[in-house]
Amino acid sequence: MRIVEVPVRSDNYAYLIISEGNKAAAVDPYDVPKVQAAAQKLGVEIVAAITTHHHHDHSGGNQKFAEAYPGAPIYGGSKQIPALTNLVKDKDEFKVDSISVKCLATPCHTQDSICYHVTDSSPHKGGVFTGDTLFIAGCGRFFEGTGDEMNKALSYLSTLPPETIVFNGHEYTKGNLAFAKSVDPENKALGRLEELVKKNDITTGLTTIGDEKEWNPFMRLTSSSILSATGASQGTPEGSIMDTLREMKNSFRG
Repeated sequence: MRIVEVPVRSDNYAYLIISEGNKAAAVDPYDVPKVQAAAQKLGVEIVAAITTHHHHDHSGGNQKFAEAYPGAPIYGGSKQIPALTNLVKDKDEFKVDSISVKCLATPCHTQDSICYHVTDSSPHKGGVFTGDTLFIAGCGRFFEGTGDEMNKALSYLSTLPPETIVFNGHEYTKGNLAFAKSVDPENKALGRLEELVKKNDITTGLTTIGDEKEWNPFMRLTSSSILSATGASQGTPEGSIMDTLREMKNSFRG
């Protein structure tokens, strides 16, 4: 299995998940011509589309995809998703050629947010496409949910094998790093992330779930540093801490 990012818009990512048989699923193919060009350059055949949530910058290419690839399934978590053919829910599984895909429902950013854990016959623990739920050192805004829901979503993702590679929906890592340093300044893991950001304009696909558990402030709600930054204490509901932390991030200008 190979995974290739396709930058679209100003900071979005589409992806191609490519099997050993050179069949590919396109994740959030907003810019269909750009995704097609990437597939042609790689010599792979696109056979399906996978949508992380209904927001236009992720699902807005679906109708053009359906026209370009008639009969190819388009997977997603609600009927709000354009051109949807295959509605999926939590723990559903499907195959794209030799690639196994497991659906993880993570409602909050949108109620139809689905993360997709992909594996194949190789011993590696695979990757997870997190859309706008989990970013490197960050998380999405709570447009359709609550802090409690985002806490449950990130806790759910944290149960994946730590070696699972994270493929997120936007290149927000530099800003997320700055915020993480402001609320968790003694976290030595952030030094590793800072080096990664310095050396790479594209950071998606370079980190793991294990990394996120070390440096993502939204996955460290009960650490002493995050409790201090949010003015919380031991015993404060994690959903409440999450709400406070997200409000701090929303207004952060560092």
